[in-house]
Amino acid sequence: MKFTEEHEWLRVEGDIVVVGITEHASTQLGDIVFVELPEEGDTVSKDDEVVVIESVKAASDILAPLDGEIVEINEALTDEPSKVNEDPMGDAWFFKIKPSDLSQMDEYMDEAGYNALIG
Repeated sequence: MKFTEEHEWLRVEGDIVVVGITEHASTQLGDIVFVELPEEGDTVSKDDEVVVIESVKAASDILAPLDGEIVEINEALTDEPSKVNEDPMGDAWFFKIKPSDLSQMDEYMDEAGYNALIG
């Protein structure tokens, strides 16, 4: 897995990358009450706003970590946004993207680097 400074995790599955937020991010946000996901088939560029999360504390945007096409979204989060608090690193992934350039992953941290970032 790779991690961004914006507290997203990325897991490569073949030629697809699964994207979610870290445990640290879900804890910082508090109880998640709303998740707005992108549309399947959307083409996104790195740093585009693709997901909106609202918690009892704040609203937050999730940025596309890579250029590519959204190939699947986790529709379960629309009905049950609290899943993000329950299992942020597993079942509560946000979307799957087919990257146009997988080498963009190289700029992100490994788990040790991310743990150092969050202290």
